[in-house]
Amino acid sequence: MAVYKKELRQSLQSWGIWTGAVALMMVVCVALFPEMKDEMEGVSSIFANMGGFTAAFGMDKLNFGEFMGFYGIECGNVLGIGGGFFAALTGITVLSKEEKDRTAEFLFTHPVSRASVLVQKLLAVLTQIITMNAVMVAVVLIAAAAVGEQFSGKQFFLLHAAYLLLMLEISFICFGISAFLRRGSAGAGLGLALALYCMNLLCNLSSKMEFLQWLTPYAYAEASEIIAGDGPDIGLIIAGVVLAAAVTSAGWLKYVNKDLAA
Repeated sequence: MAVYKKELRQSLQSWGIWTGAVALMMVVCVALFPEMKDEMEGVSSIFANMGGFTAAFGMDKLNFGEFMGFYGIECGNVLGIGGGFFAALTGITVLSKEEKDRTAEFLFTHPVSRASVLVQKLLAVLTQIITMNAVMVAVVLIAAAAVGEQFSGKQFFLLHAAYLLLMLEISFICFGISAFLRRGSAGAGLGLALALYCMNLLCNLSSKMEFLQWLTPYAYAEASEIIAGDGPDIGLIIAGVVLAAAVTSAGWLKYVNKDLAA
């Protein structure tokens, strides 16, 4: 597991910065809620009549005067964007950096197969995503307890489970794409995450664009649907798993057969 440990050591600083920044923003949102909840009742009625803007972010289905309604929109967007971008950046660079940094030749002079390298690098990506989400859950629970807010544990954990799946799907897709890249790839990953986020906004704005929900994980991580309904859409999750598996498999086949740049 030498490659796995090496990846975790190399990514520790990046993981710490992203996790710390996103966690801090979520804690600030939670801490502000007690001071704002009395005014949020009126804000909910205003947002409910803002047409397309309201529909794009699902604000017509949530009550901002309740903790989970406020948390789903504010913290949900912070975790969805920040976590999604981190997942994309982590997945898209994990393979291509070996060729970009000219370390592929050194790596494969050791008695390790390409399949083993792929498994260990994918495990490193999974470890970073899962630990990031565990930290988010822990800090929010602590912050909510500190300000004395109570909420539905079921809704909370369903929401975070959906965002964990979202981040895993994005990281797997970017991991697969990474096998096809030889040079700088961070921009491609961040651009893909942004495109997936915008796809979901288009789905919410226009019924003609609803087909895009089968391509973006943000569709099943909608806070408004999870909190106001029974949880994430299982059909969309299955579609996301299939898409991520297909792209990852294509990347796997590409990487084990490609000529690596020395």
